[in-house]
Amino acid sequence: MVESASGEPDDGAAEVLDRPLPDGVRRRVVQIVSDGFGGLTVSELPAQLRQYARFTPTRRTKFAGNAMAAALEGDPLFRQRIGERLREAQPELTGALDAGSPPPAADPLDVAAAAYVLRPTGWVKLVTAAGEEAQRADAERVDDETRAELERLREELAAARGQTKAETERLRTELESAKKEAESMHRKLRGALSDVKRGEAALRKAAAEADAVRAEGQAQVSAAESETRRLKARLSETEAALEASRRAAREGRSVEDMRVRLLLDTVLEATQGLRRELALPPVSVRPAETVDAVEPGRMTPKDIAARALSENDPAILDQLLALPQAHLVVDGYNVTKTGYPTMPLEKQRLRLLGSLSQLAAQTGAEVTCVFDGAELAAPVLLAPPRGVRVLFSKPGVTADELIRQLVRAEPPGRPVVVVSTDREVADGIAKAGARPVASVVLLKRLSRG
Repeated sequence: MVESASGEPDDGAAEVLDRPLPDGVRRRVVQIVSDGFGGLTVSELPAQLRQYARFTPTRRTKFAGNAMAAALEGDPLFRQRIGERLREAQPELTGALDAGSPPPAADPLDVAAAAYVLRPTGWVKLVTAAGEEAQRADAERVDDETRAELERLREELAAARGQTKAETERLRTELESAKKEAESMHRKLRGALSDVKRGEAALRKAAAEADAVRAEGQAQVSAAESETRRLKARLSETEAALEASRRAAREGRSVEDMRVRLLLDTVLEATQGLRRELALPPVSVRPAETVDAVEPGRMTPKDIAARALSENDPAILDQLLALPQAHLVVDGYNVTKTGYPTMPLEKQRLRLLGSLSQLAAQTGAEVTCVFDGAELAAPVLLAPPRGVRVLFSKPGVTADELIRQLVRAEPPGRPVVVVSTDREVADGIAKAGARPVASVVLLKRLSRG
């Protein structure tokens, strides 16, 4: 408890402030508490302020101002400790307050804040007087600021009035000038409108004449185009008919020449093969040679029967392909589905065509492989192997019918071998002069390599 100069207890703590603490005094009080806060231990702080013990004074003032003011008002012991720190920090001001004579030159807010913390005798009057002084100072400051602002606004208003007057004069002058220009423009516009109307009338007349000429020209052009299209159509028909006749004559002659030449080559090679097979001497027949007898080394009917081969012997296929100008026609899917039916169609085709390419290289025979086009879901991207012709039947045409067409296209007398297990195909091509061979025979021959 603070004692007076006579040594008796100070009764300043019994005084009560009957109005709210002025804002300026309150801010100074919070600053005093914040400054003295750091000199206390955590145990010396009230419970509600211990969480702010590690805060900097600035943060403490910002976030704990209300809490510190409440603790200072409600906790006499905390207020006494803050007062001790204040005496250490400001000994002259606190000494003067204890003596009852605050320094006249001191800031009234500092005096009121220190009196509020120390609670000397008459502290309420000091706080009240400081609040009134602060309010009076604020009022004077606001009044000065208001007066300065009013003066500034007056000056701005006077300047604005002068500027407005000058601008008004300028605009009035420009308006008079604009009116004169507008009258001149109106006169010119009326003249221009008259010219435009005359021009529009002339333009409509010219447009009507142009439309008439254009319509007549379009009619003539349409008639000429119709006649040109008719003549072009007749010319195209004539050229198409001429080309068709030329192509028919050319293709007919070409096919006939090809069939005759191929048949001639077949006959010549068959004659040479027959001469080699019969071992005929290059000289003409002598009378002595007409006598029936068995010569040394000549084959007898029994020998020929002993050389006969089985229908399933792949050697038969070798003998057939050794004939002059032999043509091997293969029913592709009939062979692949006989030999390796579980594979996808694409791999079936590739495997068969690869084997046929080797067979064509070995025998020199013409090889054509036919596949049924009905099995295709899309066009086949396939590069035919060397020596093998690959054909797919058209929509609505089976592979069997395409094979028959290939056989009928060959000249009579050329050796044509057709590989298919289909009995109807075999019978049909046999009547046309071709030699049927079962698919298993070709598979055996291809497996032999």
